[in-house]
Amino acid sequence: MTSWLVGLGVFLFHLGGAISAVLALMSSRTSQGAVAWIISLVTFPYAALPAYWVFGRPRFYGYVSARGEHDTALRRVLERYRPLIAPYLADSRRGNVRAVERLAMMPMTSGNRAELLIDGDETFDSLFQGIADAKEYILIQFFIVRRDRLGIELKNRLERQAARGVRIYFLFDEIGCRGLTDGYLDDLRRAGVEVSAFNSSRGLRHRFQLNFRNHRKVMVVDGQYGWTGGLNAGVEYLGEDPRHGPWRDTHLKLSGPSVLGLQEAFWEDWYWATGKVLALTWKPEVTCTECQNVIIVPSGPADPQETASLLTQHSIHSAQHRFWVTSPYFVPDQGVQDALRLAALRGVDVRVMIPERPDHLLVFLSAFSFLPDMLRAGVKIYRYQPGFLHQKVTLIDDHSAAVGTVNLDNRSFRLNFELTAFIPDRGFAEEVEAMLERDFERCREVTLEELERRPLWRKLVSRAAYLMAPVQ
Repeated sequence: MTSWLVGLGVFLFHLGGAISAVLALMSSRTSQGAVAWIISLVTFPYAALPAYWVFGRPRFYGYVSARGEHDTALRRVLERYRPLIAPYLADSRRGNVRAVERLAMMPMTSGNRAELLIDGDETFDSLFQGIADAKEYILIQFFIVRRDRLGIELKNRLERQAARGVRIYFLFDEIGCRGLTDGYLDDLRRAGVEVSAFNSSRGLRHRFQLNFRNHRKVMVVDGQYGWTGGLNAGVEYLGEDPRHGPWRDTHLKLSGPSVLGLQEAFWEDWYWATGKVLALTWKPEVTCTECQNVIIVPSGPADPQETASLLTQHSIHSAQHRFWVTSPYFVPDQGVQDALRLAALRGVDVRVMIPERPDHLLVFLSAFSFLPDMLRAGVKIYRYQPGFLHQKVTLIDDHSAAVGTVNLDNRSFRLNFELTAFIPDRGFAEEVEAMLERDFERCREVTLEELERRPLWRKLVSRAAYLMAPVQ
């Protein structure tokens, strides 16, 4: 009897591995990922089969289904609010931004003000002032919230506003916030804050979709002011973690019609997590005198296109004389790698700023496998020296810049829910240029010689790590 059960178990594992291999062949978004999963599922299904159903599926089918469901619930609200921004729609025929609009499935709006927030103190001063100024509601979402000095201060400020009657909706990622205690969340709930995890595994059909994380950082106050960017809520983002040292990051404060794009992204996430349609303000407010055009670009594994990767490639191809980008994790897909090399070959000043100090060893090692080809094509690689670099910023020529949550790796391109503010404005691009020039002064440039001098074992380790890039 025992041997019969063992045989049946072996048969079911191999059958499940074969079926899953077919699914991987038909649905994986990269050839590398498909090959890796197929070989693993066919040759050793005992470990690969559960891993595939937790980490391998390329689309968040639950969220796709929810989008279909909210055609009746959310769509009615969208149909009422979209006409309100019609007076603020900007001309997307100029500046090569039509493709950005179509990827975002949101329009470019005028009447906005974008304010750079550099590093943690400046960012949280602005966020906390926004919380204090709220009159009707606060939407707040982080990938990581720590129960440390900063996280507790955030909680206390939200509780005080809730006591004043401000509606507060607090959304967090259950994996990013796995260290957050029930006591922290219960305190918020008792104060009147509505709290929800993103719940990527909600429902029996989607129980194994643990790989799809909500990496967005969004705060919206009264539908008038919004914030997004690289910072989470923890003291390391203030540079107080000795392991990382000084923390270099960039956030963004927005006012104007573009805030409704941030609000819509949060609104959809909240609907997925809770099934509730939030009653919010959808009338645009314009307060700026020198206004800017902005496109809010949500991206994620429920999109019909690979939004984040295509946005990056489009930005590179659009550059005529300069493309600067910063990312803490630099393992781009082949399309982005090719675009960077081609841009450098046609004479564009292509610079990539990455950390000197890694906080994710596998990603750090992966980059060394393709950096030599980048350098040979003329791409310049810089490593930030003072501490950990976490900002996600792009500069295109002297006319456009972007700030958001997207890292240049497979996870951000295909697995995470992310958000980017794309700003085709010369004045804002000048501010970003000045900021990045100060950062480059604190970097060292990587040379081809130093990479070629690495011992063979390090080259082999880097190549092996890179083979895992599709599932990192």
